[in-house]
Amino acid sequence: MGKAIDERAVDALGAERLDWRFKAIPAAADGATVEEYLRTRPTLDDFGTPLLTLDAGALDHNVRLMASWTEEAGVHLAPHGKTTMAPALWRRQLDAGAWGITLANLPQLRVGRAFGVRNVLLANALLDPAGLAWLSRELDGDPDFTFLSWVDAVRSVELMDQALRAAGASRPVDVCVELGGPGGRTGVRDDDEAAAVAEAVRRAPALRLAGVAGYEGALAHDASDEGRAAVETYLRRMAALHERLAYEVDEPVVSAGGSAFFDQVVDVLAGLDARVVLRSGAYVVHDDGFYRSISPFARGTGHGERLRSAMHAWARVVSRPEPALALLDAGRRDLSFDEGLPEPQLVRGAGTAPVADARVTALNDQHAFLRDADVRVGDVVRLGLSHPCTVLDKWTLIPVVDDADADTPAVVDLIRTWF
Repeated sequence: MGKAIDERAVDALGAERLDWRFKAIPAAADGATVEEYLRTRPTLDDFGTPLLTLDAGALDHNVRLMASWTEEAGVHLAPHGKTTMAPALWRRQLDAGAWGITLANLPQLRVGRAFGVRNVLLANALLDPAGLAWLSRELDGDPDFTFLSWVDAVRSVELMDQALRAAGASRPVDVCVELGGPGGRTGVRDDDEAAAVAEAVRRAPALRLAGVAGYEGALAHDASDEGRAAVETYLRRMAALHERLAYEVDEPVVSAGGSAFFDQVVDVLAGLDARVVLRSGAYVVHDDGFYRSISPFARGTGHGERLRSAMHAWARVVSRPEPALALLDAGRRDLSFDEGLPEPQLVRGAGTAPVADARVTALNDQHAFLRDADVRVGDVVRLGLSHPCTVLDKWTLIPVVDDADADTPAVVDLIRTWF
């Protein structure tokens, strides 16, 4: 059995040369490798703005907390890699006990395989003939590579089977029937139709029926009683579908669980005769917005422990054109904004919030509108962010600091991403 990830490929990232391609990196680092630059012991003072950083202590805490919680719950974890697209962070999650890595599409899958991820769950249907031909070569060339994808229609089954047979695949591709829900995303809406899709898989020579999967987070955007009831109903449908199907593998997979309702997934699915796999991804970074409010750990799951936001933005005041308005040098090209605007937390070096009612009211491409803040031109403001999935994709190399609350945070790592 091979390693969960190619450790040598991850270690080799330390030899990458730094230059203008990485907007987070100061010019003083140009020409040095990642390892060489880190040996100079840089601090946050050596970096310009705008900047995104990750907090080492928060990352370690979050990985440990989720690993211990899933172990205690008796379920497996395949964190969704799309959150970070950072093999170095995937390695930490796998080293902590994660079963595999979830990915969302063919480009992400190719990144995963470039770094030798052994167990991959593709939370999507893979229908591209060229992609399926590549996948068949990966499977045929690596007996330790485990792969599962989703299907939600007989037509999808037919397309996959045709493409794989045309590519001469010798190993069948394991697939899960994806169950959806009203108003949700992909997934079969009708339970009888889901059973028909499963039967089509069983008839397809190049496929193998291996489980049931879906995403409950598409059915509720908050933890209200109504939202949680919708999630509960959906998960019970998934459990019933699992019991109805005849699989072609010894240990079928039942997979659900984003980062908002994984406690309910465990409550409903953990007792099934299957490998129950959660796909929570945002937990490793967490946030100061959407997930802070909706995470099960915020609702008391986990013996009172909570996840900690590991990401912060740093932006400089470049203009005070009006008494109550300051402009920061970070905008939509740098920060997330789809699940809430950034929140001002403190002024760099001052250790205090700009003022209690300071707020970011809008973002342009390169500027943030900060109102009612006690700041001067030249001050650097730390911002809390919401939704890691849509901020990390804006940064190809992300500094990791030892403590974002310190007076002078030390930069202890640089995390490479591929989006």
